[in-house]
Amino acid sequence: MRTAARLSSAPRWGAVLAALLALGLAACGTTTVASSPASHRTTPPASSPPTSASTSTSPGTSTSAAPPSSSSLPPVTAVTPTTARPVVDLRPLAAPHALAPFGGPLVAGEGAWKPAGRLVQGMSAVYETSLVPPGGSAPSGIAWMDTRLLSARLYSGSLSPGGGPYRFTAPVEPAQAASLVAAFNGGFMMPAAEGGYFTEGRVVVPLVNGAASLVIYADGSTDIGAFGSDVRMSPAVVAVRQNLVLLVANGRPTAAAVSPNWEAWGATCGATSCAASVPGIEYQWRSGLGVTADGALVYVSGPSLAPLQLAELLARAGAVRAMELDINPDWPVFASYDPPSPNGLASPANGSKLVASSVQGPWTFFEPSWARDFVTMSAR
Repeated sequence: MRTAARLSSAPRWGAVLAALLALGLAACGTTTVASSPASHRTTPPASSPPTSASTSTSPGTSTSAAPPSSSSLPPVTAVTPTTARPVVDLRPLAAPHALAPFGGPLVAGEGAWKPAGRLVQGMSAVYETSLVPPGGSAPSGIAWMDTRLLSARLYSGSLSPGGGPYRFTAPVEPAQAASLVAAFNGGFMMPAAEGGYFTEGRVVVPLVNGAASLVIYADGSTDIGAFGSDVRMSPAVVAVRQNLVLLVANGRPTAAAVSPNWEAWGATCGATSCAASVPGIEYQWRSGLGVTADGALVYVSGPSLAPLQLAELLARAGAVRAMELDINPDWPVFASYDPPSPNGLASPANGSKLVASSVQGPWTFFEPSWARDFVTMSAR
């Protein structure tokens, strides 16, 4: 771009030609194009997408210059960059349909979705509801997330997966809090996960073929599946979090989920204690994450859940493939954030729990002491 000093030293006729050029560009409607996910680009990207070894740009830090104006005449002055989030033309997924209860005594509001968290360009990106699982009595929370409006990021902890330091770790910093809509827990500690962990350009724990995997791509999109078949490593992958095997496949609980061997789905606490000397119980706090046919993410968490019940809830919420995340009372948590202003900072004060009785809450991801991995969902 020409600088003001360079234009001012040009002959008088050069300034006239520059003015005519500026007017011509404005008349042709020349504009800048904000960066958007690859799946929603309407023009070719300016450069190749980052590979798994590159560092992606944090939400809320992109800038774009204003288009030329017909009233702008030389000399040209520099444009001051803005820190506001660029406006991206987003096409949301269809909102989720009401879920049919499994039967038994109805709980008020069961299966009816309500919007949660901040709006993204005036649109709801997260919906929440609850369902009582088959044979259960306590409602479990269900959250639906629009992955066209939201971008995922994996945060890593000093205990899970370990092996830091990491660029993205608790607490969530203000730059990311400016676009944060929701966050939820990750999986088991790695020795118990029976899978691997890849993030920030490196393999922290070797990935395992066949393991249930949450995959995050450079554009913030996601997928869930068995590694090596449903999902694979590629240059576009920036994070992989594995945990056990799939709980749901082809929209139905897997054979492993139906199996009476519930111990295969993780060591649980006892009814009143998590001491190692106390036998674990099948019906315990559990959480899981699934992907729907149109690419939405669905999260489920609740008390007194057997693995099969968790699978049935995920499938009822529309998951075609799903995996178990962390279990036991201290770890499952889903929080949404609704700051009072559109670009306000998410914080514990404007956050809400999905399940009121969960031990953790919206403050969890803002605590420097939180040492486990988690996933954030931020406005694109």
